[in-house]
Amino acid sequence: MSEERFPISVTVNGEPHRLDVPARLSLADLLREGLRLTGTHLGCEHGACGACTVLVDGASARACLMLAVQADGRSITTVEGLERAGRLHPLQQALSERHGLQCGFCTPGVLMTLVELLDASPSPDEAEIRMALAGHHCRCTGYQGMVDAALSLSGGG
Repeated sequence: MSEERFPISVTVNGEPHRLDVPARLSLADLLREGLRLTGTHLGCEHGACGACTVLVDGASARACLMLAVQADGRSITTVEGLERAGRLHPLQQALSERHGLQCGFCTPGVLMTLVELLDASPSPDEAEIRMALAGHHCRCTGYQGMVDAALSLSGGG
């Protein structure tokens, strides 16, 4: 017996998509397997690590916890949607320059969280940046490079 499918319309990185998805398909699996946007990483699949963070209508969301059907009519931005005309987003560039990258597994989720923070509060201070990063588990960088990158764009540092 096959699982019932539901029609959804989503805009992902500015591109509209009409899809029929199973009721229990996660947004992360839709992005990775259905749309081949593999920058959204799956770590814990419990929403605790932050690796799967994307923006849904401009607000961060854990794609492993959100069902694809819940994204119907919404706009999703993944890490692939940050670059413009082949150029890195300023935050991607800043992370590279300030050694905020190591293995890269957590980086897409961190980027999406920091993009949301900088969009909402263009001049966060170090404490605000660290609070935003508190929902991400990185075992490689120690976070200082990430904080430095965000501060370099914020004017709050």
